Amino acid sequence: MANSKQARKRARQSNARNALRSSQRSRVRTAIKSVRKAIAAGDSSAAQAVFRTATKVIDSLADKGVVHKNKAARNKSRLAAAIKAMA
Repeated sequence: MANSKQARKRARQSNARNALRSSQRSRVRTAIKSVRKAIAAGDSSAAQAVFRTATKVIDSLADKGVVHKNKAARNKSRLAAAIKAMA
């Protein structure tokens, strides 16, 4: 347990930040799953639309440092390749 006032505050901040970032990482995973679901359904136009929204989510959280920029780029690249392979 934190013994100083400063350490207690840092512990509170850490817990709050962890909760926020956990939900943000979940948003990224959900966005990726929705694109994969549209690809599996074989709906090219829906997959393109969902991919655009997923790209926005992935990029914004990569800018904030929630997801590493290379991981974000890798996810977008693989989703784009999967959509391209549908055609």
